Amino acid sequence: MRHRVAHRKLGRTTPHRKSLLRNLATALFEKERIRTTLPKAKELRPFAERLITLAKRDENRLHARRIAARDIQDPAVVKKLFDTIGARFATRPGGYTRILHLGPRKGDGAEMAYLELVGFEYKPAGKEEKAAKKGTGKTEAEAKAGEKKPAAKKAAAKKQAE
Repeated sequence: MRHRVAHRKLGRTTPHRKSLLRNLATALFEKERIRTTLPKAKELRPFAERLITLAKRDENRLHARRIAARDIQDPAVVKKLFDTIGARFATRPGGYTRILHLGPRKGDGAEMAYLELVGFEYKPAGKEEKAAKKGTGKTEAEAKAGEKKPAAKKAAAKKQAE
């Protein structure tokens, strides 16, 4: 029987499990959304929320930062946690993360999920970013109008070459 047994072992030894949770928490705070298996996400949620609660502290802030730095090895991520994430959730009493179920993974059928910070807005690489990468800076209407007249572009290019 599993009476009063709190956490999942995730098929790992204790040091490996702690390292896994620390790495996942670092990735979560850095990117604000990670894709992982459902049991890992469920195990990471209380771990990450405890760190966010530390980041919200007003008194003993240096001590809280040092406690968080035990688990988060990257100083830039600790800074982000305390400066932006802690400030974002300052008035929220809890529930800083959200788990979105994705369904089974294709290879082994493991249940997958997104774990994200509440308030995170997913922005896929859309048309605006693709246009910015190309450096054209045109709007969609100008781009469509330009596509209809390729002969005019070729003629202009020939005149410039001569």
